[in-house]
Amino acid sequence: MTENTFPIFSLDAIVNFYRTEILSGQEAKHFTKSDLAPVPKAEAVQTLYMRVLHILYRFRPECHSMVPVLENIQYPTYYEAATAIMSVYVRMRQFLPMCLVYDFSLNDLLFPKKQKTLTVLSGIMNFLNFRKQRMDMILEKQSKCRSDLDKLQAYNRNIKDAEKKIDILTTIPPEQQAEANELAAALAELQTSTMHEYQEVNVINDAITELKTRIAEKTQKLAQLKVDISNLKEDITKIKSQIVESPEELKSQMEKMRENVKNIKSCIKQTDERVVELQNIVQSVTHTEAEILQKYSLLQDLESSMNNGKKRQEENQELTAQYEKSQKELKNLYAEQTQLKRALGMKLDKESKQNIRRQKKKEMKEQHVQDVMGQCNQIHQKREAMSDRIQEISRETQQLKAKIQSLRDVCSEETKKAQALYDILSISMDELHKRIEANFMDLKQDITKMSASF
Repeated sequence: MTENTFPIFSLDAIVNFYRTEILSGQEAKHFTKSDLAPVPKAEAVQTLYMRVLHILYRFRPECHSMVPVLENIQYPTYYEAATAIMSVYVRMRQFLPMCLVYDFSLNDLLFPKKQKTLTVLSGIMNFLNFRKQRMDMILEKQSKCRSDLDKLQAYNRNIKDAEKKIDILTTIPPEQQAEANELAAALAELQTSTMHEYQEVNVINDAITELKTRIAEKTQKLAQLKVDISNLKEDITKIKSQIVESPEELKSQMEKMRENVKNIKSCIKQTDERVVELQNIVQSVTHTEAEILQKYSLLQDLESSMNNGKKRQEENQELTAQYEKSQKELKNLYAEQTQLKRALGMKLDKESKQNIRRQKKKEMKEQHVQDVMGQCNQIHQKREAMSDRIQEISRETQQLKAKIQSLRDVCSEETKKAQALYDILSISMDELHKRIEANFMDLKQDITKMSASF
């Protein structure tokens, strides 16, 4: 017991633990330190062990004193005191190895000692604390498993709702299919018409740029002509001041000047006509720009509708991503469920194997108990025969005593002989009692050996 793997608790801690956790009612009130120290009481220790077995195996304390019903048992009342102690002893021998206590004997029940009982009770206390922790952990795992199952059901419901929404969003109702087809056709026509109009506008813009370049060139030419005319006027004024004008030259110059003016007027008319044409083109361009703006507004509306469609597609994609994530989580949860089922199956197999082994052990124990009970019956029969003999001898001694009392005064020698016979008979009775006690101790040792072997 010096090499224990569990801590040995103090007497106060053991008493408080067993009063709060094991005992209840009047037993808890009456259980004190004096029941364990300085000399433990056998009844208190036995009740503690019975209560521990009742908490762990649901084996009630009343069941320990129940004698098994057999046909060959005579006088079952003789077995009631021994069966309770023997059943507690056998079950404690089965239970205490789980508490890492291996040297439990029958004297620990009948004549318990302080240090041994404290070590056994501390081992049971350590086992019960370990059992409580494991039960709490198992309850937490069960609650987590239940919450995971609830989440799984919620995820399945959300997935079904999302699938329904996706079906609703992807499928167009038959009432709106015709409108959708018309809108698609109108969109295609608008796209084709806008493409043609964009091409025409680009052509018109190219023509406008060419006209602008031409107008810029002509304006430059007009500016140069104006500069040349101003220079010519200045030259004419200088020449007029220097030279006396002849009428013929003046006429020729005037004709030239008139021709130049006519040419300039014709150029101005052409430019005016060209400007009018350009103004008409610009007006047509403004009209086309207004139409293009209207079509652009329509295109913006279409783009907004397309953006809404894209948003819905993105929402669908997000929903599909969530669906895939939930499917992955479902797969993980299914894998965990399969693992848990496998673990449960392994545990159930182990439990079934253990139950089979326990049943075999119980059958072996029952057979052994039947054999021991048969031996006990034989011993009781012998004991009854010896008790009958002793009763007969006691009767004879009483008769002898009566004769001795009647013949005491007459024959002292006969009284001495009777006294000698009485001494011999008492010695034989003592020897018989010693033999019976020796047989009973041998039986106890055989029972302890058999329980140890089991």
